[in-house]
Order: sequence, then structure tokens, then C-alpha cells
Amino acid sequence: MKNAFPFVGLLVLALTRSNSVAADTPEAWKPFQFLIGDWVGSGSGKPGEGSGEFSLKFDLDQKILVRRNRDQLAPTAKQPAGAVHEDLMIIYQQPGSGAFRADYYDNEGHVIHYAISLAEHTAVFESDEPGNATRFKLTYELKSDGLLSITFAVAGPGKPFQTYVSGTARRK
Repeated sequence: MKNAFPFVGLLVLALTRSNSVAADTPEAWKPFQFLIGDWVGSGSGKPGEGSGEFSLKFDLDQKILVRRNRDQLAPTAKQPAGAVHEDLMIIYQQPGSGAFRADYYDNEGHVIHYAISLAEHTAVFESDEPGNATRFKLTYELKSDGLLSITFAVAGPGKPFQTYVSGTARRK
């Protein structure tokens, strides 16, 4: 996997419902309202410790959600100054089916296309890579203590998902 992969960047999501966000959220987007806002988080995993922050906000007249993320990875033997990871994810409702999808891009050149499944206070993004490709699964789950649990898992061709990085986040 390339250079700490883009997925520590996925560890900076948090939670708690905002009344102002809830009041302004279009009906179709209500399952995402616990994720909308500005967040700060930290996590650990194979790439190492890290911290960062991001925003998840409406754009294009509330037709899409855009997540902008920036993470500072802890120093390592290979990178004594640490590294910066940035990514952008666009979440949209697919015309016709009404299903939600997301497209992920990062500063390392990765692109991932996700299908999204939603339950109360939970969002699961699972890549739909064709054939025998590596698959990715990103899960956000709001816990009763007010923290958002974030898990990013990877599955090699023909293999089950294994946690790659995990962490928690909170609203700024």
C-alpha cells in the first residue's frame, strides 16, 4: 500500500446533531445530518498516529455534500517531520435510483468510488471496485458517549476486510 495510504485522512469525522443543521437539512439528506459540520479527530493504525480536521458541508444548492480533510501524520523514521494528507470526497444522490454514492480523491493520487448504506447514526461507504481489485470500507458510527467511531478496512482480492486504521472524532 502506497505511503500511509489515504485513509488516515478518513479518521477525522465526528458527530452530534446540530439543531441549525437539522432545520436546514433537505429530507433526503437527513440520514447524514449527524455528520454535517466541522470536526476534529485522531486515530491510529498501520500508517501510525495522526490528527486532523475536516468539514462536511452542503454545496451546489444542497445537491451534494463535500468533505474536505487535512491530516497531520506523526513523525516516523522515514519521515521525521511527519506528513500531510489531504483529501476531498463528494457525496451525491444517484439520479433515478435515489441511492447515495461518493467519490474520493486525495493528494497521493488515489480515487475511490463508494456505494453508501445508511442506518440510524451509521454510514457505511463500501467501494465497488470491479473484478479482482482491492476493496475499501469506511464506517462511521455515532456512539452513545457522543464520539464518532471511524473504521477504515481494506480487503485484498478474494479476502475479507481487515481494519487498516481507526479512530474517533468530535465536533469542533
